[in-house]
Amino acid sequence: MNATPVTARTDLRTRIGWLFGLLIAANVGAWAWAFSLFHGQPLMLGTALLAWGLGLRHAVDADHIAAIDNVTRKLMQDGQRPITVGFWFAIGHSAIVAVAAVAIALMTSALSQFESFGEVGGAVATGVSALFLFTIAAMNLFILHSVWNTFAHVRAGGAYVEEDLDMLLSNRGLLARLFRPVFKLIRRSWHMAPLGFLFGLGFDTATEVAILGLSANQAANGLSIGTILVFPALFAVGMALIDTVDGVVMLGAYEWAFVKPIRKLYYNITITLISAIVAIVIGGIEALALIGDKLGLTGWPWSLAAKLGENFNSLGFAIIGLFILCWLVSFAIYRWKRFDEIEVSVAA
Repeated sequence: MNATPVTARTDLRTRIGWLFGLLIAANVGAWAWAFSLFHGQPLMLGTALLAWGLGLRHAVDADHIAAIDNVTRKLMQDGQRPITVGFWFAIGHSAIVAVAAVAIALMTSALSQFESFGEVGGAVATGVSALFLFTIAAMNLFILHSVWNTFAHVRAGGAYVEEDLDMLLSNRGLLARLFRPVFKLIRRSWHMAPLGFLFGLGFDTATEVAILGLSANQAANGLSIGTILVFPALFAVGMALIDTVDGVVMLGAYEWAFVKPIRKLYYNITITLISAIVAIVIGGIEALALIGDKLGLTGWPWSLAAKLGENFNSLGFAIIGLFILCWLVSFAIYRWKRFDEIEVSVAA
């Protein structure tokens, strides 16, 4: 006998509860590991917080959102109610990040005796990181502009065309476009793990570059590889938490779409705006600090960037705070403007 709608909803909530219980336990476990290693070392705990914050931020990159969005929609069209799409994607993605972090740490330990290598490598890594961040921001701002125009059109009484929005959202992220044919091969949520691994091979996002550089820097300071692994572990559990949230929220967004498609539009505006803002802020700090240092520039923007760069670990707090603040402001605006009451006509 088929389950009743009430039973199905209860079962879904139970599954979601167990999933987030597992993720919370993993985050607590990773932090317990970090505290056991670095108790009494505020600087190292700050570095651990930065690694975790980078994982949270990385999960809202365009490629992650696009991959989870596309697969969630596909599996729902197949009659499933997937809740672990984002979780398995993060598992696969984290594996390649951890492997690369250890490899780079080993190479850095071997080459750290050469002072010139450290200076040149640091400048190149910072420059590449800033460039990737600005590229990510530019892509997200372009998508944001297009989604906002669609939102304004629907709000003004225009027809909502699901296919047009899906086409726009599927173009988010370079790797999402590159691996689009692979999405068709996914039949179950766990199939996202190898796809996440493939995405990780690209290393096209600045947060991955940053976590690898973080591991390399700590290796140069004499930490063992076993200790260094705590940083990619914190990165992984933070990313898995937000990727899983994204998958579950997208499941809810698509279930609402028949009645409230305005929510899907607003959700994509919010998530894209957050990614762009964080990328611009961190990329700007990195770029200004690097330019000021290499050109010997003085003045408040250069000195401020340099100071923030010297205390880069504390940006972990800023990343988490900005992420939460953006969502709270976005939710408040949504309720204040009563967007949920907008009557939307869906094009046939």
